[in-house]
Amino acid sequence: MKHNLPLIFILFTVVLDAMGIGLILPVMPELIMTVRGADISQAAIWGGILSMSFAVMQFLFSPTLGNLSDRFGRRPILLVSLAIMALDYLVMALAGTIWLLLAGRIVGGITAATQSTASAYMADISAPEKKAQNFGLISAMFGVGFILGPVVGGLLAEFGTRAPFFAAAALAAINFAFGWFILPETVTPEKRRPFRWTRANPAGGLKYISAIPGVGALLFVFFFYQIANMVYPAIWAFYTAAAFGWSPGMIGASLAVYGLAMAVTQGLLIRWIIDRFGERNTVWFGLIYNVMTLPLIAFVTNGWVLLAMTPLAALGAVVAPALQGVMSRRAADNQQGELQGVLSSINAIGMIAAPVIFTWIFAKFTASDAEVFVPGAAFLLATVFMLIAWVIYATSVKNARPKPANAP
Repeated sequence: MKHNLPLIFILFTVVLDAMGIGLILPVMPELIMTVRGADISQAAIWGGILSMSFAVMQFLFSPTLGNLSDRFGRRPILLVSLAIMALDYLVMALAGTIWLLLAGRIVGGITAATQSTASAYMADISAPEKKAQNFGLISAMFGVGFILGPVVGGLLAEFGTRAPFFAAAALAAINFAFGWFILPETVTPEKRRPFRWTRANPAGGLKYISAIPGVGALLFVFFFYQIANMVYPAIWAFYTAAAFGWSPGMIGASLAVYGLAMAVTQGLLIRWIIDRFGERNTVWFGLIYNVMTLPLIAFVTNGWVLLAMTPLAALGAVVAPALQGVMSRRAADNQQGELQGVLSSINAIGMIAAPVIFTWIFAKFTASDAEVFVPGAAFLLATVFMLIAWVIYATSVKNARPKPANAP
């Protein structure tokens, strides 16, 4: 049991990172209206700014934290981030101005960028043939946190708009104390790599990671896949309300079904799938599966049929951890943090861009003056992105190369 404690810490850290996105959403409208003295429409604008700032910071700082963990080790980066996260939530709980809330979300986005370091830690402790399965655990826990965040935040909101922040601070502090006592370092002296600002940013990290043989094209695959897959959180509530008249409760239940199915897929089923088909074939078939599933969702005409399809659609979530496994095998031991930082930045781009792209398409095809009414149009666009990912992957897969030496 003792040797599993670091794994438990890593998984709980990822849950906390994901919960940070949604934990405060239920109280944001009322909190912003209180501190800003604004109406709901102005509060919505500030809410968008706060959410975007969080995602932008994750995009900018994921490579930085990943590179820092390659230089100084995973343990100090994870623990320092948790300590700052706890203090940040405490400051937000006491914030009396919108600018302090904005500063808190900026700092929170930086500290939540530790998913790259957590993934690098997982790569360190995993045998090569088990990396994809264990990355699946990371993705599954992120999904669990994404589901739990709004639920826990909504429940705690009954005790006041500040309660979710105090709870988040307490959880981060508890996890910090847990990690302090049980988390060993996995970056040995021979694996440490000098820290350079030229590669500890999204552009620099992308330059060095894409130079790894066979990885450059896979980064494009990961990018188009992430954009396409973001169609679910970006448009699902609008689509189901417009197409089937679903209530907020029904929408929330369907998202919970999808999230749970995705967690089961990435946490459990992927182990059997990869053992049977291998990482590369799992990516190939997963992309094709998504290419077939997305248009079906776009054209389904019965809400109950869509609800039944929801857990089946989640099976396509095998792509991300399998693709991470393929790339992790090709990266050197002292580039695991850098690689995961770049992937986290790409994921953050998806979180920033997808809502804009897909909501615009939705508005275009559901407006009162639209030539054709197609509420599922965003899923058709997502199909195009997914097809591009599959074409790039199908034309770039080569035989596995020898494991590279440690990078300078």
